[in-house]
Amino acid sequence: MNRRPAVACLGAGRMARGIAVVFAYAGHPVTIVDVKAREAADWARVAEAALGEVRATLATLAGFGLFPPTEVDALVARVSVVREADAADALGDALIIFEGVPEVPDLKREVLARISALAGPQPIIASTTSTILVDDLADAVAHPQRFLNAHWLNPAFLVPLVELSPGARTDAVVTARLKALLEGIGKVPVVCAARPGYIVPRIQALAMNEAARMVEEGVASPEDIDKAIKYGFGVRFATLGMLEFIDWGGGDILFHASRYLTGALGDARYSAPEIVERNMAEGRIGLRAAKGFLDYTSLDVDAYRRERLAAFVALLGHLGLTRPPVL
Repeated sequence: MNRRPAVACLGAGRMARGIAVVFAYAGHPVTIVDVKAREAADWARVAEAALGEVRATLATLAGFGLFPPTEVDALVARVSVVREADAADALGDALIIFEGVPEVPDLKREVLARISALAGPQPIIASTTSTILVDDLADAVAHPQRFLNAHWLNPAFLVPLVELSPGARTDAVVTARLKALLEGIGKVPVVCAARPGYIVPRIQALAMNEAARMVEEGVASPEDIDKAIKYGFGVRFATLGMLEFIDWGGGDILFHASRYLTGALGDARYSAPEIVERNMAEGRIGLRAAKGFLDYTSLDVDAYRRERLAAFVALLGHLGLTRPPVL
């Protein structure tokens, strides 16, 4: 069997440990590089804690029935922890290096500068930052054309999505290689422009603030708001994408609902963006017009609707929310 390419993770914290689990599970050798200067006793404690968390996570996944518990040792054996001073070979051999140090720009730049010089020009380097734009870090990286952001959603070993954000100098081939690597281990990468908030954090910040605001306004109890999210919002958008759902119901519904909420609640945050108004004016209202945010002109719409509804029923069955009819 061919040896899978090596992966390195910078920092010995939670993100590096989660990514190590992902790649070890997928058959890759992984080196966690501790980039913080430590006394010997502290280093031994951190290394033991990192490997201990990797082991505990894999044991938990085995307990969920994903693989036999007897295989935990073999998976953990793919992960090693080294000091930065001893990391040159591991970094140079890695296909991809994920930076996962704390969200402090100057600290990230310092680590990226040291590591990119130590690793040489070949490995792809990706920051896992959730807040800092790729172009604000790229100057610190030797050969910045191999640098981009790869935003994992916690827990990294469970959530399929990884948001890839290339910068102005990122080589398109680098983005494609990382995307292919992630797809090869079962992840679902998406590519987005270098804008604050990526895709999911930007949407979820609005949704989370609105949920908190409804508690503040006394609209409903926290328990009922969360129940509405789990059994309405969550189930719906686990089956249909958000833009797909606009098309499914009709962009005209969103257009009119946005106008009503803006007036009724007296807040411009509910107003529709220009693209919704433009789609409305151009008749791009979704499935009924065979065009909306997505193009349905070559689609068997009836078959598509059945397939989506079948997926919805399957999800409800998994959640134990289906029952036979009363006869």
